Amino acid sequence: MQKLVLVCLMFFAYHVSAQEIGIRFGDMYGNNVGLDATIPIKNKRIHATVSFGNNVGVDAIYDFAVESIFRSPDLRYYAGVGLTTLFASEFKLGVMGELGIEYSFPRTPVSLSLDYRPAIMIIEKMDFIYGNFGLNVRYRFK
Repeated sequence: MQKLVLVCLMFFAYHVSAQEIGIRFGDMYGNNVGLDATIPIKNKRIHATVSFGNNVGVDAIYDFAVESIFRSPDLRYYAGVGLTTLFASEFKLGVMGELGIEYSFPRTPVSLSLDYRPAIMIIEKMDFIYGNFGLNVRYRFK
């Protein structure tokens, strides 16, 4: 199952011209690692993650704010909202927010980011998830 999800994500990222693709480490509803991609839409983007661990989770977030900090094109903050789902013993669906900071190394095609993703689960059982911090390491396509 995990290999199928990985192949589907790679296919999706290739065909929609993902700007960055990488890996995410952190707490994601009991999962601890995920495949992470960003897809640009003008000066905004879609931030998608498929996470693995005890379960399989999928997050799709619309980052409506992606702005430079201190007038540096390499250091940016981002904020957005989107949907999250978890395929576990019971199916869960919720709304998620995102706030993060990202640094793109100017001489290498690598970016690092730290983000926080609180979520409100609304299907199966109402719950507030507040501990979703993560470190993203992504390769930037030119």
